[in-house]
Amino acid sequence: LPLVLVSLPTMATGEEIPPGLQDSWGDFWLFRFFVNAAGYASIVVPGFLLIQYFKRRNYLETGRGICFPIVKSCVFGSEAKSVHQEDGSLPPRAEPTESSTARQVFKLLFCATGLQASYLTWGVLQEHVMTRTYGATETDPGEKFKDSQFLVFMNRILAFTVAGLYCALTKQPRHGAPMYKYSFASLSNILSSWCQYEALKYISFPTQVLAKASKVIPVMMMGKLVSRKSYEYWEYLTAALITVGVSMFLLSSAPNRHVSTVTTFSGIVLLAGYIIFDSFTSNWQDALFTYKMSPVQMMFGVNVFSCLFTVGSLLEQGALLESLRFMTRHSEFTTHAVLLSVCSACGQLFIFYTINQFGAAVFTIIMTLRQAFAILLSCLIYGHTVTVVGGLGVAVVFMALFLRVYARSRMKKRSKKLPPGESPVQKV
Repeated sequence: LPLVLVSLPTMATGEEIPPGLQDSWGDFWLFRFFVNAAGYASIVVPGFLLIQYFKRRNYLETGRGICFPIVKSCVFGSEAKSVHQEDGSLPPRAEPTESSTARQVFKLLFCATGLQASYLTWGVLQEHVMTRTYGATETDPGEKFKDSQFLVFMNRILAFTVAGLYCALTKQPRHGAPMYKYSFASLSNILSSWCQYEALKYISFPTQVLAKASKVIPVMMMGKLVSRKSYEYWEYLTAALITVGVSMFLLSSAPNRHVSTVTTFSGIVLLAGYIIFDSFTSNWQDALFTYKMSPVQMMFGVNVFSCLFTVGSLLEQGALLESLRFMTRHSEFTTHAVLLSVCSACGQLFIFYTINQFGAAVFTIIMTLRQAFAILLSCLIYGHTVTVVGGLGVAVVFMALFLRVYARSRMKKRSKKLPPGESPVQKV
């Protein structure tokens, strides 16, 4: 492993690491990835052994005592799957009526404004935190914040608190999924978020946004592997268009571009990691939704394990105290980190509310527009440049995304007219 770590920078096809970004091998992303993974393994492995122990002992029938309800909930769950659930346990959304058109328009504007404000602010702050220097003066060059895992922990702890309060204050379905099953989605969600933050050290924010917009391709591939899904011809067509658009954008990068906008080898690897982990998360959550649960319960369960994994890993590395010291040294960073967490938690709540009120198609359109606005906003604030070919690539990607929304809505209308007993092909 040390030989691999030493040779990787030179294997990166001429990649140049930005000065000051990598002060030591302890700051190299691959080293940090393995250290973080070792921290998660120190929690996952004992947990796995305990689960196997309780299952082999048939604890569900032989267990007694005050720990029995906790073990039952964590290992076995409380009820069977719902085999008649059609669309991943999302609660039935309210259908608009003619008498409340103005109210529906107001709700739509509220949802669109909330989603745009939450995630556009989150994107701008994310790029600032990971690429800018804090505490710089005429005599002091300042320092950059390097621990992406701490930012993931900040986001998850607030999301866990918000989801917990929401579940406590509102009526939720009876929970039946074994708690340990959330850990799979939690672990992949943590790793995808870590890759997302870490990638901004090596690539521009517009490149990252465009790569995120194209994740429908690996989601389809993961859907075939995990859920055995099948897809329509138009889904493959739009996936191909997205691939062409992303390729046009990435290949249009000029060699003499500023170091903050060069798409480097490390950045591509981290983006690939983000897309793979995120694709697994969505497909695993889709499988979990076969249990009777609400989206907020899913949010709570996943974030419980996310907090456990990240705080455990941070404490083992001694990085939690160091990050807290960084916060005390730089109050501006504290403000940015808190705002990042608030925007992330609020954005998730707006997602659930929008899908509940207007359905997934309207939500997809709003979020697709948000990605386009995020690229434009990043170029205006941080001075990123996009060539003509790159701009055409962006246009192709978003045209393909809107085509997917249109085709999906047509398929849903057609599926409502199918005879009883027939079901449409599953979609991404």
